[in-house]
Amino acid sequence: MAQQLRFNLPVRPALGRGDFLVTEANAVATALIDDWQGWPGSKLVLTGPRGSGKTHLAHVWQASADAALLPARDLASADIPALATGCVCVEDTETIAGDPKAEDALFHLHNLTLAQGHSLLVTARQAPSRWGLTLPDLASRLNGTTVARLQPPDDMLLTVVLAKLFADRQIVPAADVLPYLVRHMPRSFAMAGAVVEALDNEALGRPKGVTRKLASEILAGLASAPPDSPE
Repeated sequence: MAQQLRFNLPVRPALGRGDFLVTEANAVATALIDDWQGWPGSKLVLTGPRGSGKTHLAHVWQASADAALLPARDLASADIPALATGCVCVEDTETIAGDPKAEDALFHLHNLTLAQGHSLLVTARQAPSRWGLTLPDLASRLNGTTVARLQPPDDMLLTVVLAKLFADRQIVPAADVLPYLVRHMPRSFAMAGAVVEALDNEALGRPKGVTRKLASEILAGLASAPPDSPE
């Protein structure tokens, strides 16, 4: 009996502007990213649940604005004056709340970047007022920043997100898998990622690959597992 081999092909997310589907769930946020030169105060906070497309849009903006992009956890050790010589995107910014060095670094990055005529994009799951920042001047500046929120996915967007996640993993599911998942899975981007990852793992050794039956088994298993993600 032939043994099915699994090749460790890299997961390569497609992060170009043309790979991002615009629907009612993300139209406002996408329009603001596209029209970044018109941001009030030359800054924007992009929010949304994990896996909602924040990183995708951040990379779209990075390419459009020729911007530097860094995770917030690197702020404390970053060369702030060098970063402020151009547009900057800081990702997962709520993670620095309560870290005095990182908050101070973001405060100076904010001021220097805008003073030199460049734009600043920060991403987070929630609006700045819910981060718990301890530096009052930083909190004041970010609370006064325009917030663009990516909403939970509608049917069209969830279908395309699932298709993209499958394609990133070089998986071609059976034709009835996507409609089944959209009808039955919890409506979140985080769950879409978990479902596709689980299907990728479980399809190994199954000659039929990713089928509706396997999708049903995976959803049942994920539903019975204790939650480990807030979103």
